[in-house]
Amino acid sequence: MPSNLILARIGTRKTLVRIMLLWGLTSSAMLFVHDTTSFLVLRFLLGVFEAVFAPGVILYLSFWYPPARLAAPTALFMLAGPISSMIGGPVSAWIMTALDGAWGLAGWHWMFLLEGIPSVLLALVVWRVLANSPAQASWLGAEEKARVARDIAAGHNPHGKQQFREVLRDPRVYGLSLSYFLLIGGMYAVIFWLPTILSDSGVESTMTIGLYSALPYAAAIIAMIVLSRRSDRLGERRLHSAVPAITAGVFMAVAAFTTDQLALAMTAIAVSTACSWGSYAVFWSMPSAYLSGTAAAGGIALINSIGLLGGFISPPLLGYLKESTGSNHTGLLVLVGMLLAGGIGIAANRLPARDR
Repeated sequence: MPSNLILARIGTRKTLVRIMLLWGLTSSAMLFVHDTTSFLVLRFLLGVFEAVFAPGVILYLSFWYPPARLAAPTALFMLAGPISSMIGGPVSAWIMTALDGAWGLAGWHWMFLLEGIPSVLLALVVWRVLANSPAQASWLGAEEKARVARDIAAGHNPHGKQQFREVLRDPRVYGLSLSYFLLIGGMYAVIFWLPTILSDSGVESTMTIGLYSALPYAAAIIAMIVLSRRSDRLGERRLHSAVPAITAGVFMAVAAFTTDQLALAMTAIAVSTACSWGSYAVFWSMPSAYLSGTAAAGGIALINSIGLLGGFISPPLLGYLKESTGSNHTGLLVLVGMLLAGGIGIAANRLPARDR
């Protein structure tokens, strides 16, 4: 939250450059991990350095797009999540197998080294080309800048919150935070545990696991684009986020009861992943439409901070249940409950609509 409030003062460009440089260098430094302590320290620093990236960009997009058009560009930004997961699995598997032993480094050393460098290089590009706001964009004319400003002003919600202190007292914001917590908990556990689930299902090749892990994210890309565009076109957010989250829970239940049938379980996981990512993409257009000013800067970060605790809790919870029961079944059912509860929470939270 402090970083997002500072972003509103110092600008998006400086904030993102800082994040990308520190994150890329720390990610590459993972190759020096030699014990549990060094692993945990570097992973903690990665979380610290990247914390404001997503809420910062979501806030930044609200500088350019009115709320009625925000779902599609937000989804376009968030496509990086499933795309990186889709590409990252096979690429990581290839690096770990093809470069294992090169120059005396293990394959996982090369993976961290090579996958941290692009963030550092792109930080230099961001420094050169990113405008902090439409008013500072050299590639926009005076009339174009004025038009963007009018669109943003016209999309202002008179019933929404303007000040951060109002956010801290608003039960709707905490309702969004809890729903996001449950949604993220279900998503993150799949991200972390899908390779293990595939391995337990009998898939032995590292490369094959990487390729299979990519399939759900290919479906997620399609769902995010379709749902976000439809949400913008119809001007409806709540159900476009809630119904996919509930659907994700239903199909995760199918996966939980078909773990011995790889094709059926993978199909169910793919549908569940696609729906959860689609819900996630539309979700962020709701707080962006409800909050503005310092309320948007701090409120978006507050929702993100509380919600990401779901990603902190669910993967180790799934691991604990797997060790306790000897199977993935119970853990997957917990994810079902989180996704269903998250969808119901989103559906129940009726934010005040702006005047038409």
